Amino acid sequence: MIHVRGFCVAAMMSLPLCVQAQPASTGPGPAYPLKPLRLIAPFPSGASQILAHTLSEKLAESLGQPVVVDYRPGGGGNIGAEIAARTAPDGYTLVILSSSHTTNPAMFKRLKYDTLRDFAPLSLAATVPNLIVVHPSLPVKTLKELAALGRASPGKLTFGSGGVGSSNHLASELFATLNKVKMVHVPYKGASIALTNILAGESDMVVVTVPATLPFIQGGRLRGLAVLDTKRVTQLPQLPTSAEAGMPELLLITWYGVATPAGVPPAIIERLNKDIAAVMQLNDVKQRLAKVGIEAAHGTPAAFGNFLKNEVARWTKVIRDAGIKVE
Repeated sequence: MIHVRGFCVAAMMSLPLCVQAQPASTGPGPAYPLKPLRLIAPFPSGASQILAHTLSEKLAESLGQPVVVDYRPGGGGNIGAEIAARTAPDGYTLVILSSSHTTNPAMFKRLKYDTLRDFAPLSLAATVPNLIVVHPSLPVKTLKELAALGRASPGKLTFGSGGVGSSNHLASELFATLNKVKMVHVPYKGASIALTNILAGESDMVVVTVPATLPFIQGGRLRGLAVLDTKRVTQLPQLPTSAEAGMPELLLITWYGVATPAGVPPAIIERLNKDIAAVMQLNDVKQRLAKVGIEAAHGTPAAFGNFLKNEVARWTKVIRDAGIKVE
């Protein structure tokens, strides 16, 4: 299983996640690693950056070699992923994958790599819960009330996002599809800008991470409706999960995982998986990440691989149903 806050990610997505038995291995032996490793981080800031620094520091300690973070932002993670996919499968290049990795195949027609075939999954590493918030002027307090208001006034509700194809855009489209609601999309250049604009009353709704919205909900400047997770968050215990709010399919967990180029020897994959799992279970790592709203996670390569396949299938359907295109 992929362990995330004590539950299985597969259950979270309502999709089966079969963990295949790993073959016996004698390990990569003392010859690995003989030189520094590179950790490609496809995003320049935020949770990805914090995770990259934490992993590089702790993995260097366990591997006995430096782990150098190589920032390659752009294209919704495509640039960094392409560089990783083209790198020799020798166990010296790692890449951080995020939620966009499983939405990009349906968003971009000309990806220069295969999202699943060109990578060897190592482990899920971290998750960040999201929720739906509305401006306090909107006369709704639940997801069902929001859906009813949208159906009563087609095309009147607006929702902000971090841009076309962003995870908060897709989650909002999923809400609209599930509830047969027609809403107007207002894309911005980043989720932080979308949050600023809903605070100013320029849009009605936005899907955003808990850490980003917490002070505004607590201060009464935004109203939270539901956590798009299978578990309530401790910071906002009064908010129901999407399932408790009557919409179990409305789930959005921002996740981060680690992979290598496909073809890395199984013994090295096993070694790296064990080291990543050990790092993510360290108390100081959990505490460091928790301070910025990131929850540590870990799991087997097989579990992470199946999770990626399920996520690609789930979001491909959402994107196609909504007719979303980037190019």
